[in-house]
Amino acid sequence: MNLQVKLKQPSVDTRELNELVIDSIHDIKGKNVVKLDLRHLEEAPTDYFIICEGDSNTQVKAIADNIYRRIKDEMGILPNHTEGQRESLWICIDYFTTVVHIFYREKRGFYDLENLWSDAKFVEYETL
Repeated sequence: MNLQVKLKQPSVDTRELNELVIDSIHDIKGKNVVKLDLRHLEEAPTDYFIICEGDSNTQVKAIADNIYRRIKDEMGILPNHTEGQRESLWICIDYFTTVVHIFYREKRGFYDLENLWSDAKFVEYETL
């Protein structure tokens, strides 16, 4: 007997997801928050990038942990993949339609994702 079990993943409202990610960043005083809308770009790996930075690797890790916890608790969604938590200089959290990049300030300048994806539509959020 071949029995397949399908796990039901909650449907994702991308707008709600993005708003909750940005609110989660502001909870931990993340800085220079930018949302890049990549939907109109043919070669884009996702629909949105949300990029922010922290002043220390401790803050970078705290921002990532807060995003993970709040999305899980409030929306019932787990990321597809997470990278960079050990050193916490650049943590990437992939929610499929939205990829969140949390940088230590110097790393953000080095990788310069905003310039790399300069054809995207940008929304900047005020640092609280």
